[in-house]
Amino acid sequence: MLFSTKAEYGVRLMVELGRQPGSQPVSLNTVAEAERLPLSYLEHLVAKLRKAGLVTSTRGAHGGYQLALPAAQITMDQVVEALEGQIAPMECFHETPEGKVLCSHEDDGDRACSTKLLWTRVQGGVTKALAGTTLAELVEFSQPGDRTEADIASAA
Repeated sequence: MLFSTKAEYGVRLMVELGRQPGSQPVSLNTVAEAERLPLSYLEHLVAKLRKAGLVTSTRGAHGGYQLALPAAQITMDQVVEALEGQIAPMECFHETPEGKVLCSHEDDGDRACSTKLLWTRVQGGVTKALAGTTLAELVEFSQPGDRTEADIASAA
C-alpha cells in the first residue's frame, strides 16, 4: 500500500510543528524551508489539517500555524485520514461510518468477495500501526542522536 505525498509531506509538516518550542505560531514558509517542501503544496495540506482540527492558525505579522492538541494526543491515523481520506487497501474496499467493511465486488453475484478477508486484515494492520503512533513519538524520534539500525527496528 502506497500513500501519496499528501501523507508524507503532511506528516513532516506536523512533526515540524511539533518540534517548535512553546506555543508560538510558525509560518508555513519556515516549515517549507526546514523540511525543503514546496510552500504552495503545504498551504493545501495545512487547510485539510486545519479542517480536521489538528492545527490552528493565527493571522498577522507574528501569525502562522501550531498544533491544535498536544503532540501526544495526535495519532497518525488522524493525520493520514485528514489528508488522504479513508484508509483503504483497494478501490473496491469501503468502510461505513458504523465500521462495517463493504466490498463493491459483493454486488457482482450471490457470493462473498473472495479477497475481502485479506484486505480487511491489511486495512486493520495499517490502521492499527497509524493509530498506535503519536506525533510526540515522531517528534522525539526525529531529534538528533545516535540511532542504530537496531533502534529503528525496535521502534517498529
